Amino acid sequence: MNFTELELLRATAKETIKLRLGEEPSDNYKYHVLVCGGTGCISIGCKNTLESLQESITKNNLQDQVKVVVTGCMGTCEMGPVITVFPEGYYYCRVQPEDADDIVSTHLMGGKIVERLCYHAADGSVQPRKNDMTFFKKQKRNALRNCGLINQTSIEEYIAMDGYKALAKALKQMTPQQVVDEVKKSGLRGRGGAGFPTGVKWQFVLDQQSDQKYIVCNGDEGDPGAFMDRSVLEDDPYSVIEAMTVGGYAVGASKGFAYIRLEYPRAIDHFNKALERSREIGLLGNNILGTDFCFDIEIRVGAGAFVCGEETALLASIEGRRGEPRPRPPFPAVSGLFNKPTIINNVESWASICPIIVNGAEWYASMGTEKSKGTKVFTLAGKITNTGLVEIPLGLTLREMVEDIGGGVPDGKAFKAAQTGGPSGGCIPAAYLDTPIDYENLAALGSIVGSGGMIIVDEGTCMVDLAKFYLGFTQDESCGKCTPCRIGTKRMLEILERITKGLGKEEDLDLLVELANSVKASALCGLGQTAPNPILSTLRYFRDEFEAHIKDKTCPAGVCKMPRKGLKS
Repeated sequence: MNFTELELLRATAKETIKLRLGEEPSDNYKYHVLVCGGTGCISIGCKNTLESLQESITKNNLQDQVKVVVTGCMGTCEMGPVITVFPEGYYYCRVQPEDADDIVSTHLMGGKIVERLCYHAADGSVQPRKNDMTFFKKQKRNALRNCGLINQTSIEEYIAMDGYKALAKALKQMTPQQVVDEVKKSGLRGRGGAGFPTGVKWQFVLDQQSDQKYIVCNGDEGDPGAFMDRSVLEDDPYSVIEAMTVGGYAVGASKGFAYIRLEYPRAIDHFNKALERSREIGLLGNNILGTDFCFDIEIRVGAGAFVCGEETALLASIEGRRGEPRPRPPFPAVSGLFNKPTIINNVESWASICPIIVNGAEWYASMGTEKSKGTKVFTLAGKITNTGLVEIPLGLTLREMVEDIGGGVPDGKAFKAAQTGGPSGGCIPAAYLDTPIDYENLAALGSIVGSGGMIIVDEGTCMVDLAKFYLGFTQDESCGKCTPCRIGTKRMLEILERITKGLGKEEDLDLLVELANSVKASALCGLGQTAPNPILSTLRYFRDEFEAHIKDKTCPAGVCKMPRKGLKS
């Protein structure tokens, strides 16, 4: 395939999705019915809903008027199974198989919406269209731009949505240095947790002289409650493949590896299919788009070790060695995979690249804050009305995330805290609800943006128990290579276990802080260095709960089992 053939394919493919874009279609379809086929909706029965819908359409002889498309995650995971009807964009929630006939007869044949299946806001108002919904109004979809809108593995639909425009522009109009400069000017920072400037990392690799360089996608998403990367890999794999190819051109790499955890079988399957299709039409392999540029990608499946999310441990795993971190420097940009210069970015970082190349760095930098540019994907979970996948411009406040997008805390309970950044992050209490969400503000509060997990807890949550949960996770996932992490997390966990059993001592709190700071300062990798964060942040904002467990032998939230009165520690 050459540049001309790519644009011809784009023009042809775009005709098939015009109805979804609000444009006049050239075919006979009156409606496009999009059924969410994300993992969340599959788990609650979307396949049965899909079958009933197709049967009802066939029974009423509407096959030539209604096109049914299975898409990726639409974001509203708590509301599934979800269906969107275009051209109007009506959004139906919790659609059961028995609702199919009603949608077909009332909406597709009668032209009236099925109001009972529409989204009902907290104030009771009906918000029938996707664009009306408070869940979506403050979102800005960039990395998730195609999720829930196109067929998950169709390269034609991806190309119709401006797919491979970035690669064509890079190969035809830009030098490698210009591509790197565009990424640098955009202000994009790594979305995997550390927040290091992506373009600066690319520049380091471009500047290296080597006979071989590598591109790596870190898809080893392991934070509890996080599924941002999984959704992109499952639902828009071509966005990652194209971006990795652009990255290969930018730094002079001819080989890429996508490291995906074993627990994501659908992501592995869809990514494999996307790789095969890309090779079939000449968008991976030799002489891409008729140029001298050659690039290909392989999948490496991770065994599920959380520590392999750390870049040096991940590289060791790809090489076939035990996934353990190593000291840096040298950094992977200088000596990475097989001791060659290597770019490692996470899935969301890669998914953000192509729009930057197509629309320009200024476009991306216009979103977000002064130091935290662009958008960020979060998984909103826990004690929140609307759980799901959210992408916001950085700088949106935590209150807007919780109350507007999330719909607030259910059952009339009070918001207590937001845990951001997973086991490496911290808790942000209600006093800071009006804090803009960005890298600097969250760090100042003792938490991190991290990969994007955001778990909301209400007044019924014990913060000591929550800290114990996260520390138990990191202690269990420690690779054991360095003593501070291996022993330090174990000792901190033992103290927390004593406290939650009503057996703690007042001096335990000072010991916890001392241990936490020691581990933070001396652990080898990011896993160990950030493991104390949940302890330090909960002690900072909820010390009274720790003291109640120790002094009064009570759990204010009523979660921890305390000894009967009179029993001494």
